[in-house]
Amino acid sequence: MLAGCGGSQPPISQSGAMPQSALQASGSGGSKYIKHIVVMIQENRSFDNFFATFPNADGATTGKMGHKTVKLREVNLYDACDWGHSYKGFLADYDGGKMDGFGQEGGGGQCPGKAGRRVYAYVNPEQLAPDWDIATEYVLADHMFQTQGSGSFTAHQDLIRGGTMIDQAQKQSLVDFPTASPWGCDAPTTTKTSLLVWTGKTIDHKFGAGPFPCTNQFPGSGSYYSTLRDTLDAKSVSWKYYSPPVKNGEGKYWNAFDMIAAVRYGPEWTTNVTTNELDVLTDISNNQLPAMSWVIPDATNSDHPGNGRDTGPSWIADVVNAVGESPYWSSTAIIVVWDDWGGWYDHEPPPFFDHWGGLGFRVPMMVISPYARETSSSDPGYISHTQYEFGSIIKFIEQTWGLGSLGTTDQRATSIVDCFDFTQQPRSFTAIPSKYPKSYFLHEQPSYEPVDTQ
Repeated sequence: MLAGCGGSQPPISQSGAMPQSALQASGSGGSKYIKHIVVMIQENRSFDNFFATFPNADGATTGKMGHKTVKLREVNLYDACDWGHSYKGFLADYDGGKMDGFGQEGGGGQCPGKAGRRVYAYVNPEQLAPDWDIATEYVLADHMFQTQGSGSFTAHQDLIRGGTMIDQAQKQSLVDFPTASPWGCDAPTTTKTSLLVWTGKTIDHKFGAGPFPCTNQFPGSGSYYSTLRDTLDAKSVSWKYYSPPVKNGEGKYWNAFDMIAAVRYGPEWTTNVTTNELDVLTDISNNQLPAMSWVIPDATNSDHPGNGRDTGPSWIADVVNAVGESPYWSSTAIIVVWDDWGGWYDHEPPPFFDHWGGLGFRVPMMVISPYARETSSSDPGYISHTQYEFGSIIKFIEQTWGLGSLGTTDQRATSIVDCFDFTQQPRSFTAIPSKYPKSYFLHEQPSYEPVDTQ
C-alpha cells in the first residue's frame, strides 16, 4: 500500500529507503551533489485544479458530484471564492471514497451558500504558464498527498515535521486551525487548538479541546515534538524560514516556527526566522543562502483563491530564476508544493488512512534541479507517478544530510529521491519566462495579510 508506483523509476523499499545506488550517488548522508534545498510553499490548490489537462499526468476534466458526472469548467486563477477546507469538509468531499461531496463546501462571505459545481474547475493553463513551463522542463509529481485532510495550519507543521502528533503515544494530533491567530506562541492566552484523538477504534474530532498552540504547553512540554530544526542543528546544517509580515490585528507572524517554543523564545527567532520573504532573493544575490530554506509568499502571491491576484506563478518562477542564475544552481534542489486542496475538486482518492486524519487529498509538487530526472534528452520533463506525502519531502531532507528520522510520517513515506538522477549530466539553467519580473516583487509593498486563515 505504501510502495511507490513510479513505473520505470528506481526501486524504493516498502519503508521508503533510498536505493543503495542513489545513496552512493548523493554521498550517503554527506550530500555530494545537493548542498541546498529550497521548499517553496503555495496555497490551496488541488492537483486537478492546476494540472487537470497537463499532458500524460493523472488529471481529470470530469468529476462526480453526488450521483452526477459533471464537467470541470475552466476558470481564472484569480477566482473570487475562497472555499472551505477543514477536516469536516475533507470528510464530506471524500464521502466514504466516492469523491463526490466537494459541492458541499462553503465559500464564505464572498461566495455564500454551497459551492455546487463551482469547485469542479481547473485554472486556465495560460494563467499558469510559469508553473507549466517548470513542469514541462523539470519534474511534476502527480501523486503527492497531504499528510492530513486539514488546512494550512497543520500542513505547514507537516512540512517542518511530518505530522502534528502532540502526545508521546501519538494518539492525539492537531487538526484544522487554532481558535485565534497568530498560529503559535504569540496567540492570545485563551487560544485553543483542535484535536483528532484515536480511541483505538475510531477518530474523535474535538474542536477547541487541544492545548495552547505553543509546544511548551503540550503534554510533557512538547519534548518529543521535534522538527527539522532540531536535526539540522544537531548536524550544524544551516537553515532559515522566510515568511511575510502580518498586521498586529492578525498576529505579528504567520510562521510554522512560531509554535515551536525553543525557536520562538530562543536566539534563532532572529537569526533563522525572517518576516520578510523577499530576503530569500537578497540572500541569493549576496551569497548568503542557507543549506535549508522554507519560503512562504506574501498572501497576494500565494495562489490563494479569492485574493484577486495572478502573481503566484511569477513569484515561483522569479525565485527559481534567482537560484538558477546564481552559483547556487549547481548544488540546489527546489521543491514547490501547495499546502492543501483548498476545497477544489480532485478525482484521486487518498490511498489509505491513518490514526491522524490522513492521508489527505492530492496537491501539486514540482522539483527543479540540475539533477532533476529527465524522460529523455529531447524531452526533459518527467512526471513522477510515485505515491508521495509531505513526509516524503522530510525524508529526502533527512537523507541529504544524514539527519536521522524524526519518527513521524517520514518513517513510512517514500522519499522524493526518485525525482533525481545523480548519474546524468547536470543540466544548465534556462530562465523561466514570467509575467511579473523579480523587480516587481522587490518593489511590491507587503499586504500585511495572513497567508491563510483556515
